[in-house]
Amino acid sequence: MKLNLKTRYQGDIVIVQCQGRIVYRDEAAALSHLVVKNLGNNGKLVLDLGGVSLIDSAGIGELVLLYTLAQAKNADLKYANPTPFVRRLFDITHLDSFLEIHPNLDEALAAAQMEPERVCANC
Repeated sequence: MKLNLKTRYQGDIVIVQCQGRIVYRDEAAALSHLVVKNLGNNGKLVLDLGGVSLIDSAGIGELVLLYTLAQAKNADLKYANPTPFVRRLFDITHLDSFLEIHPNLDEALAAAQMEPERVCANC
């Protein structure tokens, strides 16, 4: 199944629901395009990975790249609801040591709401 992305909002937080696979080429590029478009400066975004059935090394690389881009934009990116397969990959690759991964969407949203307003010195 190709990657299907749906965007919705909860207050000032953008939620991107991912359904399908995050793999090399079109799927990873589509995810990046949507996330970068919605991050903006000082933005808050949660990636809901609950529908991700497959992720390859390019997909993992894309998640790391998005985290780096969010930091550069002084934005807040959280990952939520990883499937057992995705959770295992996060554990194996030790991405869980620096990405903010939450077991469900509610916890990720609560953490995003508690984030203090960030001030961008270069904006």
